[in-house]
Amino acid sequence: MNDNNPAAQEPIRPLTVADVLALPVVAAGQPQVVTGVPHLDRPVKWVHITELTDPASFLKGGELVFTTGMPLPEDAAGVRRYVDELADVGAAALVIELVRRYHRPPDVLVDACRVRGLPLVTLAKDVNFLEVTQVVHALLLGNQADTMRRTQRIHEAFTALTLRGAGPEDVVRAAAEMSGRTVVLENLVHQALICEPSGSTVEEALTDWEQRSRTTRTADHTAVCGPEGWLTAPVEYQGERWGRVAMLPTCTDDGPAFGPQDITVLERTSMALTVARLIHPTPWERTAHRNALRDLVEQRHRSAEDARTRCAALGLPTDRSRFVATLVDFRTGNGGTEPETRLFHELRTAGIWALVGELTPDRLGILLALRPSQPWHPTVERLCGAVLGLDPQAVVSVGSEVTDLPEAARSFREAARVAEATPPGQPLPPDRSYHELSDIGLRRLLHALREDTRIQEYTERQLGRLIDHDAQHGTDLLTTLRHYLDAAGNKTVAARRGGLSRETMYQRLRTIERLLDRDLESGEQRTELHVALTALDVLRAR
Repeated sequence: MNDNNPAAQEPIRPLTVADVLALPVVAAGQPQVVTGVPHLDRPVKWVHITELTDPASFLKGGELVFTTGMPLPEDAAGVRRYVDELADVGAAALVIELVRRYHRPPDVLVDACRVRGLPLVTLAKDVNFLEVTQVVHALLLGNQADTMRRTQRIHEAFTALTLRGAGPEDVVRAAAEMSGRTVVLENLVHQALICEPSGSTVEEALTDWEQRSRTTRTADHTAVCGPEGWLTAPVEYQGERWGRVAMLPTCTDDGPAFGPQDITVLERTSMALTVARLIHPTPWERTAHRNALRDLVEQRHRSAEDARTRCAALGLPTDRSRFVATLVDFRTGNGGTEPETRLFHELRTAGIWALVGELTPDRLGILLALRPSQPWHPTVERLCGAVLGLDPQAVVSVGSEVTDLPEAARSFREAARVAEATPPGQPLPPDRSYHELSDIGLRRLLHALREDTRIQEYTERQLGRLIDHDAQHGTDLLTTLRHYLDAAGNKTVAARRGGLSRETMYQRLRTIERLLDRDLESGEQRTELHVALTALDVLRAR
C-alpha cells in the first residue's frame, strides 16, 4: 500500500512501562515488578532520574521515575507522602535500584505503591540511568516525529477532499479508510444518513441506531461519549448545528479505543462535512434517501438484514410493514430537489412513511412503507394528487405490493416496466390517477419494446411489401387491412368502415393476400398481422 496514505499505516502505539522494561539496557538490570502489574500498559512520556525527596514537583505526568533509593525518607509517613505525590502527579511507574542503599524494597514502600496502584519495579543490578534516558527519549522523539508526519498527511488528505468539492459520502468514506473504523453521519433526530463500515457490517453498526444514539450525549466538542464509547464530533457552522459524526470503537480494541490520530481524523471530518454542506445544495437527508433507494433498486446491499438495518436507521419502519414502489416521471423537466422535498413532507404530514429520492434525472423513486391494515390504493392516490399539483403532465407508475424490504427491487422493476409501457399522452384509467401492471395491453407492451430490433424486423417482414406497394402505386391497402382486422375479419363491416363496396373490398383483400402471401381467412395469420400493424403504429408514433 502507498506509504503516503495515512489509511495504509498501522496506528502508532505509545511506548509503555512494559516496553521500557523489555529494552536491553533496562533488562540487563534484571527488573522485577513488585506492584502494579495490571498498570504496565501505562504510556511513558519521559524518563526522569531523581535523587530528590520531592521529585513530584518537577514532573508533569507520564514520567518513568528512576532512583537509587538514596533520597527515600526514613520514616513511614515520609515514604507514603513520597509515593502519594508521585501517584497524584500521574507518574507512570517508580523504578528503584537495589544496589546502594537497599537490597530489598522497604515494606512501607511496597504497601504505599500497592495502595495507590503505582507500579514499583526493582533492579537487582546496576544500570546506567543516563543510557536508559538516551534510548527511551530517542524512541519517544521518533514516535512524536512519526505522529507529526501522519497528522500532516491526514490534514493534506482532507484538504484535497475539500478543494475538489467532495460530497459527504466521500468525506465519511475517507474517514473510515484513514481510521480503520466505522464512521456514521447522523442528523439532529438521530437518523443515520451515511454509514461507512470498516471492520464490521452495516447491520452490526446500525442495528437499533436511534436508541443507541440517544443514549450517547451530544458534546460541544470532539469527545468519547456514551455507554459504547463512541468518539463524536458536532457538525455545525456559526452556531447552527446540523448533526454529528461518530466513530465507533472496534471489538478488537485493547487499551484506549481512540488515539490522537483518531481525534484528528474526526475533527477534520467534521470540518470537511461543514464545507460540503455549504457548497452542495442538496440536503443530507435527500442524498441519504437517494442512496438508500438506489441501493434497494440495484440490490447493492450485502444482505437482506443490511438493507433493513440501513433503512430503519433512516426512520423507515421495516418490521411488519408492506411496501409499494412508485415511480414519478416528470415529462416537463420539473424534477430535482424541490419535488423530492415537497413530496416527502406531504407524505410525512399525512403520517405516511416513505423513502423519496431521485433515481435518474426527471424520475423520482418513492418507496411507501404501510401498516398491515393500511390499503395502498388511497395512499397512492393521495401521492398522485401531490404529484399532479407539481406537474399536471407527470406520470405515476406503481409496482406490486411486497411484504419484505429486499423485495422492493422487484416492485421497482415492475413500476419501471409500467413506465416504459406508458407513451406520452397515455390517458389515465377512469378510476385512478396512476398506471399499474394490469394496464399494459398489447399496444403498451409493444411501446415498451419499440427499441428492440426484433420488433422492428417482425413489423417490416409482415407489412413491408404492402407498405412499399402503397408508396409506389398511390394506393391505401394498409388502411383497408386495418379496417378488416379491426372488424375481426367481417368483410361487410370493414367495407362499411372504409366507405367501399363489397366487391371493391373483396378485390383489395385478394391483392393484400397476394402481396403478403397470407391467408386472411386464417385466424392465426390475422393475429400476426394485427400485432404487426399495432407495432407499426407504435413505431411511427415515436
